[in-house]
Order: sequence, then structure tokens, then C-alpha cells
Amino acid sequence: MGVFEILAALITVAALFAWVNHRFIHLPNTIGVMLISLVISLVLVVIGQVRHEFIEPVRSLLESVDFDTTLLHGMLGALLFAGALHLNLNDLMGQRLVVAMLATAGVIISTILVGSAAWLLFGALDFPIDFMHCLLFGALISPTDPIAVGAILRKAGIPSSLYIKITGESLFNDGIGVVLFLGLLGFATGHGASAGHIAELLGLEVAGGIAFGFVIGWIAYLMLRSVDSYEVEILITLAIVTGGYALAHKLHVSGPLAMVVAGLLIGNRGRRLAMSDRTRTRLDEFWELVDEFLNAILFVLIGAEVIVIGFTGDYILAGVVAIPLILASRWISVSLPVMVLRRRRAFSPHVTKILTWAGLRGGISVALALSLPSGPERGLLVALTYFVVLFSILVQGLTVRRFVARLYRTTD
Repeated sequence: MGVFEILAALITVAALFAWVNHRFIHLPNTIGVMLISLVISLVLVVIGQVRHEFIEPVRSLLESVDFDTTLLHGMLGALLFAGALHLNLNDLMGQRLVVAMLATAGVIISTILVGSAAWLLFGALDFPIDFMHCLLFGALISPTDPIAVGAILRKAGIPSSLYIKITGESLFNDGIGVVLFLGLLGFATGHGASAGHIAELLGLEVAGGIAFGFVIGWIAYLMLRSVDSYEVEILITLAIVTGGYALAHKLHVSGPLAMVVAGLLIGNRGRRLAMSDRTRTRLDEFWELVDEFLNAILFVLIGAEVIVIGFTGDYILAGVVAIPLILASRWISVSLPVMVLRRRRAFSPHVTKILTWAGLRGGISVALALSLPSGPERGLLVALTYFVVLFSILVQGLTVRRFVARLYRTTD
């Protein structure tokens, strides 16, 4: 199938599932779309065990979609920009120390903890995986997903300061996590990487991505200020997301971080000083639609990927055991920064518990797992990642609102 046919099929399926969810199921749109996709995919898998001809066309379609490239170099820039566009910079600056600690030290601590726990788990289950690949699993599963977090937490009813912490962390820590993953991947595959090289890569990509995002955001701001035409101004923001992300990739700086910084600049200074009321309204409506559209397609893909990911009984057992280990690692990785910062500032009640349970994993983790090179470890790590992501979105995502409400009701 050509690109147009694949895109047409995905959009049609996403629209149908979104309608079914809105009309009959009434779950949050992203969760509902993914759940329907997952259920239908599982039905197709069962049918495919008997009649292969029913599932082969679907499997061929999914295998023709390069999931990791589609997300990491296609959807991600637009989704991050859209998320940052609506984040208040003053509120974020008020939480900058917490966000910075969680997005850097928190990700590194979690990577080490998850990697160590996975190494012990795989050893107990007699899976022949070395420690470096366990760290790779830690790096790809540690970042919270801004796509899942933003889509699910908007109506969770948490305090605004805590919402800023969670959203800000998720916008920045995926860039850190991707860079850390790529560095560890070079180390694991023996491509000349070292601990010093990983640290240098992390520093250059992160600092370069932030600086590049500020530069393209400032240029776009000056262009926006010089015109008053919402059509032209929306095109300028689209150019940031497409051209800016592609150029960041060519310059070997973090595209995700560049999109976050550019989105914050346009969404705050640009919105306040360079746009008319009409442009602000049209721009918000446009990017809200883009966000919903890409989320629907992404969560259809996440649900449907079960068709092409191989599961065995041992893999499912490893996934069941890994979930509490990853949650415990998340709790420790947010507790330590919060503990350090409590000496300088106050936190909302139950902040560690909420940061732990609201730390959702999503498409970025699946994309990173699918980008692993072929080898004996890949099948297990992909299946395990998928299992954890499903639990995160379906269980944590569906219960986080009640979880928060119960905590604060208990406090009252």
C-alpha cells in the first residue's frame, strides 16, 4: 500500500473508533480509541489462529507503518508543540527546579533502578539478556509520555501547581530519555560509545535542542509580530514543527526539546505580543484539532500493534512482574528529587503518590522499543514495553482521576 492508502485507512479507522467511543462508551477519547483498537486486534489475533487470511491484510498494513519513525520523526514534534503551546510559562518557571530535577535526575535514577530490577527479573526467569540491554529497557520506559499525560490529565482534577509539574516533566523528560536511550544503544551495540560519550551526547543534544528551539521560536515570533493574518501565522507555526524538527535532526540536537521551547515561546510571548484576538482563537482551535487528530491515529496504532508483537506465556509473566517493579522505581525516582527540594519549597499533599501514578507511559516507549535492532533481546523488550504501556494507559489512565480525588478526600 502507498502512503496515501495507509494514511486513509488509519484516519478512517480512527474516526470510526472515536465515534463509537463518543456515542456508546464515553471513555476519554484517547483511551476509548485505543481500547476499541486493542479489543478488535485481539479478536483478529484469535480469528487469525484459525483463518490466516483474515488477519494477514491487517498485519501487512501494520508492518508497512514504520511506527518508531512515524512517531519520533513525524507526530512527536507536532504533539509536543501543541502541548507546550498551552502551558503558561510563568507557572512553569515557578516549578522550574522541580521540573528540571524530575526530567533529568529522575529519568537517570529511574533508568538505573528499572535496568537493575529488570536484570534481576530476567535472570530469575532464565532470559539471557545482558545488563546493558536491561538499562536500555530502563531508558525507554522511564520517561513519562507527554501525549498520554496531556490527553488524560486535563480533567483529572489535580491542583494546578501539580498539573504543571507533571505536564512540564513529561514535555521535557522524553527529550532526555530519547537522548539517553540513543547513547546507551550505541554502547550496547558496540558502536564506540562510552560513558563519557553518553554524557557528552546528553549535554550537546539537550543544550543544543533548547538553544535551537529558542532561536527558531524567536524568529517565528518576529515574523508573527510583523503580520496580522491568521492563515499566514498558522502556516508559520506549522513550519516550526515540520521544518524546525527536520533541521534539528540534521543538526544532531534534540528535536523534541526544540519543539517544547519553541511552543512555550510562541504560546506565551507570541500569543501575548504578536497575535490579534482572532489569530489566538484560530491558532488554538487549529492546534487543538491537530492534537486530537494525531492522538486518535497514534492510539489506534498502539492498540493495533498487538497483532504484530509476539507474546508468549513467559513474556506475559515477565510483564506482570515488571509492572510493580517499574512503579516502585518511579516512586523512588520522584521521591528523591522531592525530598531534596522540600528543604527549599513546599509541595502539595501526596505529591509523590500522584507523580508516581500519573507518570503514564505511551507511544514514545513503544516507538523506542520498536527501534531496537534485531537480536535475541528485541522480542522480549518490545513485548514487555507494550505490556507496561497498556497497563499504564488503560489502568493508571482510567483510575488517576479517582485516585487523586480519594487522596484529597482522605486529606480533607
